[in-house]
This record gives sequence, structure tokens and C-alpha cells, in this order.
Amino acid sequence: MSFDLNEFLFGQSITAYEYFGAHFMTVKRRKGVMFRLYAPMVQDVSIIGDFNGWNIYTHKMNKIDDNGVFELFIPGLKNYQGYKFHFKNAKGEYVDKADPYAFYSALRPNSESRLFDYQNFIWHDEQFMKKRNRNFKEALSIYELHLGSWLGKKDGRFLSYEEIADHLITYVKDNGFNAIEIMPITQYPFDGSWGYQATGFYSVDSRYGNPMQLMSFVDRMHQAGIKVILDYVIVHFALDSFGLIEFDGTRMYEYSDDKNARSQWGSALFDLGKDPVRSFLMSSINYFISYFHFDGIRFDAVSNVIYWHGNSNLGENTGAIEFIKRLTGKLHIAHDDVMLIAEDSSAYQGVTAPLEYGGLGFDYKWDLGWMNDTLKYYSLDPIYRKYHHNYINFSMAYFFSEKFLLPLSHDEVVHGKGTIINKLYGDYYQKFAQLRNLYTYMWAHPGKKLLFMGNELASFDEWNENKSLSWNLKTFPIHDSISRLIRDLNLIYQSENAMCKEEYDSRNFEWTMVDNSNDSIYSFVRRYNGEELLFVFNMTPNYYEYYEIPVLREGKYHEIFNSDKDVYGGNNQYNGLDVETGWGGKENKPFHITIKIASFGAMIFKVL
Repeated sequence: MSFDLNEFLFGQSITAYEYFGAHFMTVKRRKGVMFRLYAPMVQDVSIIGDFNGWNIYTHKMNKIDDNGVFELFIPGLKNYQGYKFHFKNAKGEYVDKADPYAFYSALRPNSESRLFDYQNFIWHDEQFMKKRNRNFKEALSIYELHLGSWLGKKDGRFLSYEEIADHLITYVKDNGFNAIEIMPITQYPFDGSWGYQATGFYSVDSRYGNPMQLMSFVDRMHQAGIKVILDYVIVHFALDSFGLIEFDGTRMYEYSDDKNARSQWGSALFDLGKDPVRSFLMSSINYFISYFHFDGIRFDAVSNVIYWHGNSNLGENTGAIEFIKRLTGKLHIAHDDVMLIAEDSSAYQGVTAPLEYGGLGFDYKWDLGWMNDTLKYYSLDPIYRKYHHNYINFSMAYFFSEKFLLPLSHDEVVHGKGTIINKLYGDYYQKFAQLRNLYTYMWAHPGKKLLFMGNELASFDEWNENKSLSWNLKTFPIHDSISRLIRDLNLIYQSENAMCKEEYDSRNFEWTMVDNSNDSIYSFVRRYNGEELLFVFNMTPNYYEYYEIPVLREGKYHEIFNSDKDVYGGNNQYNGLDVETGWGGKENKPFHITIKIASFGAMIFKVL
């Protein structure tokens, strides 16, 4: 082991898990576990566990240096045995704490850490890993899911990682997605937090199994050609007394001042300016990438890293920003094929700019502005949409300033917000027509895609972490047709170069109809290396037998997709034959095509 404690103390380590925690090893020909704890302000430390009857006197740890590192080797221990650290903290109180570096933990309501040897898993994804990259030049269509509620419980228990994989692989591939994003699976005590308030930042969530089972889950996804992205929380942690809160009797992991010690969610804020905290979090993320082969990390609430409490009026958190730059820089050096994705609602510039240009170094940023404007527009009565035309065209005014990812995530279908289809204006059938239009617009718009589970079913029920998706909807053709639409959009997205290659190059996008607010019809082209696609959207219930759409290239236009086809639940008002251009077009374009446009219709044409 080449662990450097000084590197850890100065906030430069990404391998702290190799030293701290509980590691199976052989010492002087005896097999057992080496325990190491970092807690600068404690004394009289014991290891208690089910192997010693939780006796505080039998296994005293040795303080091995003045920095607060304690160590003890205990022979004869086995996987799954529970343990905690018992010590006298800086307040003079004796407390029992879970291991901050534990690789496995007991399922709530229990709180002890558990021994687990995470080494020597046999992987079968060599071919996948050789080709893995950050998807800058490829389609990326992500299916976001919560493992516990995708299929729900069976006989009152959570399904294991492997049981979920049995069904998930087929479903993801059948719907055309090439990546999944799983909501946080670092150990967390309260089901209702969905993993966003964790206590174990190295512990795999025991609801669904042990570390080897999670490795098997990722391995099987990779063998099926599916990337796996892990949602990870770097901003805050849960207040449970056995966890990180005031760990050594001081605010060791959180901010020391009362003003910044607590988050807006009532949890404790990591002090990202403290160097040991930086090493703790960077090493945790590196652990999950290195040992679990995750292909990307989605970082939650980055705006709360950039600004104090996520409020730009409170100023930039320079210590946290420095941490982010250090994190992305070190991870990209160690794993140049892994995506780093920021969920950031702020207007901070350079989130996806390289470090050498003063950026934060992320690969992608969630476009929450696009999400908010788009859903707001589709919720309007079409009569009033002409007064809010900019809700649709504004996104392209700033799109090329970052590498954006378009999300319709879990955040949009909870807490009384209504599901995606519920947000849309109109009666039952108008909602479905507009949902088809919305998804076509989302896939047509430049940027990678993310869709939360259940949105592909057009579910009217908000997501509830305590029950499974409404799979019975698949028996209703109008709901099942939305899944068919998503599948076909994914297939077109992945097969058409103009939709996925060099999408962050402004030369490859151009509006052909952007100012037609009176009819609320939009059209634009996307191109790549001589290939060109035309996209047309009718945002009103008006039907047009003949409508002129301005275009940029002369030739034939072949309709490869129409959201009004009956296989998607529409009325079959589509353009069957190729359409030829005529001279002159609206908005000063050189040519036009005359097409049929369905009520709330969305079309994709390939220029021949």
C-alpha cells in the first residue's frame, strides 16, 4: 500500500479507502481485519461488535500518530459481522459511531457497520470497458430510476441488485435507452430521502444487497451494452447520531459556524473547504468508479456548492469551488473515460469548461432552464402560447455556452407537481398528443437526454418510493404507444448522425421558422457532415392540410417520423410521399416545402 497520510491531510488523496476503514488482510500469518480510524479529537477508542459481544474493553485501538489515526488488527473475523467505534469525544462524552469508511452497513433501523471484503470480483466487461468514453460524439439516452420502486417489493422485501437486473436489462434495451442513472445507493437510513441524505459514503445500500451484488449489476449492464451512471451527493449528509454529525465531538465534517452548518433540507452541510473532507469525498467517488465500474457520476445540487446555500446573493463559496476543480481534475486524470455530470440550477458560467480555461471541469450540465421553460410552455392554453413564444426558442440562445443534458427527472414528478402528462394543457386526448409532441421536441433538441422511469408510460400517478410503477398501464394501447414512441425516438437519435454528432457546434443547428408566434409553429434543421434533418412542431390543436415550412436546402424531404401516426396513438395525419421544395420561403429562407401538419403534430424529415 502506498497511502500517503500527508496527501490525505492536505486534501489531495483519492485513495483514502485503501487505508481507512476495515480491511481483510493477513498479518504475521494470521487472517483477520485491520481497522483504521481518523478522528483527531477523540481518545480511549475501542472497537465493539457482535464478535466481542459489544464489549467496550476487549479491543482497544492504538493511536499511531499525532494526527488522530487509530489502528487495530483483529484476527479471525468474517464478512457481515457488525461493528462500531466506541470512544470519548471532544466534549468528554462516550459515543458509538459507525465507520465513516465502512464498505457495508446494516439495514435500517439498525445502524452498525458491517465487515465486507470487496476485493477480487471477477468482471466480464472487458470489451465494454475498452470502448468506454465520455459520449461527446455519440448519442446518450439515459433512463433514470429508483431501484426500490421500479418493480417494487416482493413479499415485503426489496429486490436485490441482481433480481432487478434480470428485468431491467431487457426493458431498457426494448425502449432504446443506452444508459441508466440510478438514484443514490450510498447507505441512507430514511426511505423518504431517496438516498439524498446518506450516512455511509462508502457503503453500498444494503436494501438491495452487498457490494459484490452491485458489481454484478453493473457487470451485467455492461455486457448488455448499457452504461451505468451513479447519482452522488457531495453537498450534505444525514443528521443521525451514529453517522458523521459532530463525529469526534467537533464539527469534523460539517461547517463549524452555525450559519452554514445546516442545509435548506435540514441536513448537515459538508465543509468542502476542509482538506480531510475533500479527501474523504474524492476517495469515495473514486472508490465507486474504480471498484464498481460506474461510467458516470451525476453530482447533486451543484448550485449549493458554487454559492452559499445555493443563493447567488450570498456570494460564491470559494473553498467549495476549489474542491470541485480538484475533484474533476483528479478524476479525469484517473478515469479519462468516465462522465462527470453537474445537476446545477445556477447561471454560473463555465461549469463544463475545462479547468485550464477557468471552468469547473464537468463534462455535462443539466439544462434546468430548458426543462422549466418547456414544461411551462406546454402547460399553457394554446391560445396564449403565442405570447410566450420565447419559452421554446430561448434555450438555443444560450445552449452552446455549456455542454447541456436535457432532463425530465424524478424532481418533476413528486411533491404535488404532477407527472409530465398531468402538467400538459388540455383534455385526455390532447394531453397524449402534446406528450408525443413534447418528447419529440426533447429528442430533436441538441443535448443528451434523461427521462425518469414512468414518464415512458404516460403515468398520471406521481412517483411514490413506496410502491412500484403502474405497470398495468402497458395493457392500455394509448399508454403503451408512448413507450413505442420513446423507443423509436431513441433509435432515430442513435442512428442519425445529425442528431448526436457534434451537437455542441453551433454551425450544426439553425432555425428555419423561429418567429411564427401567431401560429405557434417552429422548425429547425440539424446537420452533420453534409447530412441534414428538418424538425417541425405544431404547438396548437389546429390542423393544416397544406402548410408552407421554410427550408434551407433544395431537394426532396422524406418524413422519417410523425408523432400523429396511429402506432403512437395518433390519427395518421402524416406525409406519406417525399416532399419537394419550392422557391422562396417565410422568414427570408430560400426554399419551402408544403406539408400536412396534424393537430399538435411533430415531424422529422430527412433531406435527400
